[in-house]
Amino acid sequence: MAKKDAGGGGEGRGELGVRGLEKENAMAGASLHTRLCEVLDIEHPVIAFTHCREVAVAAIRAGGFAVLGEAMKTADEIQENIRWLRSQVGDKPFGIDLVLPSNAPRQGTPEELIAQIPESHMQYKERIHAAYDVPLPHNPVALRQWGGLNKRLGLAQIECVLDERVPAIATGLGSPEFLFEAAHDRGILMIGLIGATRQARHVLALGADMVVAQGYDAAGHTGAVGTFSIVPEVVEVAGDTPVIAAGGVTTGRHLAAALCLGAAGVWTGTAWLASEESDVDPLVKQRILQATGDDTTRTACISGKTMRILKCPWTEEWEKQDAPQVLKSPFQMLLSSDYLQAANDSRRADLMTEAVGQGVAFVDGAMPVREILQGMVAEAETVLGRFG
Repeated sequence: MAKKDAGGGGEGRGELGVRGLEKENAMAGASLHTRLCEVLDIEHPVIAFTHCREVAVAAIRAGGFAVLGEAMKTADEIQENIRWLRSQVGDKPFGIDLVLPSNAPRQGTPEELIAQIPESHMQYKERIHAAYDVPLPHNPVALRQWGGLNKRLGLAQIECVLDERVPAIATGLGSPEFLFEAAHDRGILMIGLIGATRQARHVLALGADMVVAQGYDAAGHTGAVGTFSIVPEVVEVAGDTPVIAAGGVTTGRHLAAALCLGAAGVWTGTAWLASEESDVDPLVKQRILQATGDDTTRTACISGKTMRILKCPWTEEWEKQDAPQVLKSPFQMLLSSDYLQAANDSRRADLMTEAVGQGVAFVDGAMPVREILQGMVAEAETVLGRFG
């Protein structure tokens, strides 16, 4: 298990510590230039997924590729972030991630959708709030503008991203055919995030330019197959399309292993949550720096679809035998939204959570994004060099 040090600077990486890797790598001579580097015109085969635009800029400047998660932004906010990114990185490419569940309602305000939630579930929510003294939210509930709430919201986000002609669009939970066609008509690359090989076949048939094979140990919405199994499965069916490994990837050893499985690079998210540039709440950062994989849970009680997050009272209560059946998306997301907003607004670390993968044990210091990325690459080159 990696050494955890909430105030440290990243020296808990065992035999292959970040410090001293450059010397070892100079002797190793291994190269990490892959097909993904060519397709995305990047130096390192590392994709940083983040909701923080400062992290995205830092990853791009360090030679990687960044995908900015914008599913909880309005179309106007997405446009502003895209234009800001371009002002910071110039012609360097980046991606925008949207969540487009195929079973989302066609329309309906959050209030109209909340009115459809069964009374039994509303009562269970109030029971949790009372048991843990959860206050009312002080600020607008962010999750109530999630693109997955209804198709009208999602379509507005799509139109904005297409109009801005971003270099790449990443999509998970839903892959509408019209989006692939519209993106390719504009010269936009499409990245399909999948959690099962059948889903990989689907996005490949739609013309995905890259496929992210995401294992069970990933943060956020994820399937039921482990990274070590799903990556080679998808590589077998992908042909010349680059496969990107995701799920528990936080170190150079993970990157090296992914390349050995046939992936052309890695998709990383948890690795950046506690970085110096990250805008994650400082209280949550402390939890992340102290956490191991055992502190995460895979549950549908947040959004109605299985996702991996840090354990918290909300997840624990929904695991009890007397808990009602979890609602489908987006109704469960609306049900949990008050709790999540209130936890953040009230500065209650005991209530807070975050989407975190099982590789969190190796997130051992609040380092700059550049240092994290360069350390990951150097460690991978050293590992692969030992076999070269």
